[in-house]
Amino acid sequence: MKKTKIALLVAASLGLSAQAFANGGTSPVQKDHSFLSHIMLRLRGIAIVPDASSSPISTIGGHVTDISKQIVPELDISYFFNKNLSAELILATSKHKVAATGTVLGRVPLGSVWLLPPTLVLQYHILPDAKIDPYIGAGVNYTYFYNPNSGPVATKIDYQSSWGPALDVGADIALHNNWSVNLDVKKVWIDSHVKVTAPGVPTLKTKVKINPWIFGVGIGYRFS
Repeated sequence: MKKTKIALLVAASLGLSAQAFANGGTSPVQKDHSFLSHIMLRLRGIAIVPDASSSPISTIGGHVTDISKQIVPELDISYFFNKNLSAELILATSKHKVAATGTVLGRVPLGSVWLLPPTLVLQYHILPDAKIDPYIGAGVNYTYFYNPNSGPVATKIDYQSSWGPALDVGADIALHNNWSVNLDVKKVWIDSHVKVTAPGVPTLKTKVKINPWIFGVGIGYRFS
């Protein structure tokens, strides 16, 4: 009788193991969570509002304080580790006009430059099961400057890439069938060592702080 019970237990264990193997290594009593079930996609419209300043510009004085605002689309991807904790990667690019003010030459237009600032933030969702789920976050930003247009004065402008922190606050407002409306505000610290080549003067140098506020509104979809 004892041997029979042992045989039945072994057979049952083998049966469960085989079923688990067929299910990709998970036990049949465990809920299967696919990778997609951790993902939320959002599409936002964002307003980028630089809080610009700079060190004094060499030779001609003045500062770079005039950097244009911009409104652009943004895609972000969030991965939820659990109900409360997620990581969000935002992807957008924007073109900004730049000018120096207060120089010995007055206001000097410095053309424009494109910014590609992927930003990764870790977010804590305060009320994940409520209709309105506020969150706070902090993370890191990398900004790559590309396609600079030197404008009517300079012949060449070089921008150095930037690393900096980012802070985030926002809320998801639940709709139907995994859809939601999103409101989001970020503060991102971006700076760049800038070199300007212009005819008849030594290379102009300054450190520009862009440090934008980013205001976003959009729609999100959480896979299930």
